[in-house]
Amino acid sequence: VRAQGDTYQVVADVSQFEPSDIVVTTSNCHVAIQAEKMAEDGTICDTFTHKCQLPEDTDPLSVSCALTEAGTLVITARRR
Repeated sequence: VRAQGDTYQVVADVSQFEPSDIVVTTSNCHVAIQAEKMAEDGTICDTFTHKCQLPEDTDPLSVSCALTEAGTLVITARRR
């Protein structure tokens, strides 16, 4: 988690996954990123999991995420 001005930022490289493979969840100032790539036979051939805790002064309603064209997931949250 990086502090940048009045926001916090979490960055993850998920370029090997399709946007539909990526799930981001938040709960009690925790952020979880999960991604699974399915092979053609239906088996899971690649996974990515990252969990982190946001600082206590994070505004939980301000958490948002964006996926860049290069496959970088950027999660931002405002400080209170």
